[in-house]
Amino acid sequence: MPEVTYERRGAAAVITIDRPERRNAVDPNTADQLLEAYRGFEADDEARVVILTGAGDEAFCAGADLKSVAAAMNDEGIAQQWLKPRPDGPLGFTRLTPSKPTIAAISGWALAGGLELALWCDLRIATETAKLGFPERRWGVPLIDGGTQRLPRIVGMGRALDMILSGRIVEAEEALAMGLLTEVVSAGRHLERSLEMAEGLASFPQETMLADRRSALEGFGLPLEDGLAREAEIGGAVSGVGVEGAARFAAGEGRGGAGAGV
Repeated sequence: MPEVTYERRGAAAVITIDRPERRNAVDPNTADQLLEAYRGFEADDEARVVILTGAGDEAFCAGADLKSVAAAMNDEGIAQQWLKPRPDGPLGFTRLTPSKPTIAAISGWALAGGLELALWCDLRIATETAKLGFPERRWGVPLIDGGTQRLPRIVGMGRALDMILSGRIVEAEEALAMGLLTEVVSAGRHLERSLEMAEGLASFPQETMLADRRSALEGFGLPLEDGLAREAEIGGAVSGVGVEGAARFAAGEGRGGAGAGV
């Protein structure tokens, strides 16, 4: 039985970690399947957004399967699985940058590498039950799936270091206030709301939306002058789409904020 499923739902590809009995923790086999699903999304031109989620309501993902790591000490076969080089990221694809928008649909625990998977996404929609953090601090397990790099970019260095150093668990309300979560929804609505958001993103002119996303990602951390030059280069390549859009606006489309937001 697959531990990761890939399903097209409208404009979205939904990738689900399906190991609820292990709080959707990721072992080497799961990581392989996550990478395969990610590649499927990138190759699917009709899939405009990917939604990453976990089966059940208890956990989005509890990170690496530490029981499997422990078992590797006594099982050469398991040890070799964990020691296999993974240039795309220990949890499958965490060192890759997707070319299209990504949403994490979170219910319950998003811990350790599971939080790093959520940070890999552009947007994070979570239920009121969400709890996020790096509890592996207490066991001496390092963050190697992008957490030390992505969390400061999302919430700022001060808040990021608080979470990274302390390993404390942050609940949904605080996570929303610090910008770690994009939106908080009632229990059970995380996937539904993510699908709604995906359809909204898919309804926009794709060339310019993807160009603006790319400018934001590639320009982050550059000196302002360099970032502005990169924005001009990327945006200039799709300026024709913008001219067409301006003409539609002049003709009355989208007046009064109609169609704004997702």
